[in-house]
Amino acid sequence: MGWERIMGPLDGLKIIEMGGLGPAPFCGMLLADQGAEVLCIERARRNGPALPPEVDYLNRGKRSLVLDLKQPAAVEAVLRLCESADALIEGFRPGVMERLGLGPEACRARNPRLVYGRMTGWGQDGPLAHAAGHDLNYIALTGALHAIGPAGGKPVPPLNLVGDFGGGAMFLAFGVLAALLDARRSGLGQVVDAAMVDGAALLMAMQWSWRAAGQWQDRRGGNLLDGGAPFYDTYETADGKYVAIGSLEPQFYAELVRLAGLDDAVFARQDDPAGWPAMRDRLAAIIATRSRDDWCAMLEGSDACFAPVLAMAEAPYHRHNAARGTFAVDGAAIQPGPAPRFSRTPPGPPRPAPVHGADNAGALAAWGVPPEEIAALRQAGGFGPQETLS
Repeated sequence: MGWERIMGPLDGLKIIEMGGLGPAPFCGMLLADQGAEVLCIERARRNGPALPPEVDYLNRGKRSLVLDLKQPAAVEAVLRLCESADALIEGFRPGVMERLGLGPEACRARNPRLVYGRMTGWGQDGPLAHAAGHDLNYIALTGALHAIGPAGGKPVPPLNLVGDFGGGAMFLAFGVLAALLDARRSGLGQVVDAAMVDGAALLMAMQWSWRAAGQWQDRRGGNLLDGGAPFYDTYETADGKYVAIGSLEPQFYAELVRLAGLDDAVFARQDDPAGWPAMRDRLAAIIATRSRDDWCAMLEGSDACFAPVLAMAEAPYHRHNAARGTFAVDGAAIQPGPAPRFSRTPPGPPRPAPVHGADNAGALAAWGVPPEEIAALRQAGGFGPQETLS
C-alpha cells in the first residue's frame, strides 16, 4: 500500500526529514501522526538494524525517498523539494548538512519561508558542539542524570527518554511549529537550534525552582520526587510485582492511610522527614503482605494516587489504556497511539512505515518535480544503486 493522506490538525504541512536515528525520526513521527506529510530522505543503506515496516514505529505514516547525496543531482533534488516544503528537520552533527550543500543558507535561498529544524545533543555551538555523544552524556551535563537513582546508589539511565525524546525530539517539534506560526505572520522562516542539553535542562525547571527556594538538595533519594519521600515511591508486593504510590498532597495521603488501614502511629506525620525511614520500612512491610492484584482491588481508582507498575507486555491491556485506545493493538503488533487528542481534527490510526525507498518517483511528482527532472535524476544515479520503486 502506498502513502495515503490522513486528516489531522497539521494537515497540509509538508515536512522534509533527513533520515537518521532516534530523535529526529521521533519528531517526524509526531508531525506525521497529526496529519503532516513527512517525506523522509534516506540513504541507500540505512544505519542500524533494518526493521520491517509494520514494526518500524518511528517511521510510521511517512513517505520514503532514497537519494545518494554524494550525487549533485540528488542534492539538487532536495533543494527542489525545499521550494515547496514548509520545514526541514535534521539530526546530524553541526556542519554535516553544510558539507552536503544542504545547509540552512542553501535551502532557504530556494524558499525564504522554510523553517529549518536542527537537533543535536550539544547544540550548534559551544566547546562540545562537534563531539560525539548519546542521550546519557547529554543529560549528565544538565544535572538531570545526577538526580535520578536510589539513595546511596549510582545515577540510573532513564532509558533514552529524557535526552533523545523529551529534551530533543519534543522540543524540536515544538520549535518547528512555533517557527511555522511565525512564518505565517512574517513571511520568513528561520533556523531552530534544538539541543538535547538545553531541552533536558529545561525539563528540570521545577526542580531548579525548588532548589532556589532551598527545597531541593543534590542528593539522590533525598527529595520529594526522587524516591526520598516514602509516599512517592514504588513497593514490591507479595507476588514479586510492584505498585507505585504517589500520595503527595495531604488529602491524598489521608486517603491512602484510610483505605490501606495504615493506622500505625508511624504514619501520623506525613511532613516530618525525620520519620520517613520508619514510615518507608513499615509501608514496605505492609505492601509485601498482599499481591499486586489485591492492592489494585483496594486502591486503584481512588484518590490515594495509586497504580500498578505494569510491564510493557501488560500495559496495552489494562482496562484504562484499552478504553482510551492508548495503544494500537493489531494482533501481535502493538504500538503507542498518537498523542495528544483533538476534538475537531482527530488523526486516524497509525499507518505503517513505508518500504525503504517506496516513494522515490511518487513523492517527487507529488511535490511538483516535473517528470523530466525525475528521469534525469534517475539517469544520474541520484536514487542510488538499489532503487526501490512503488
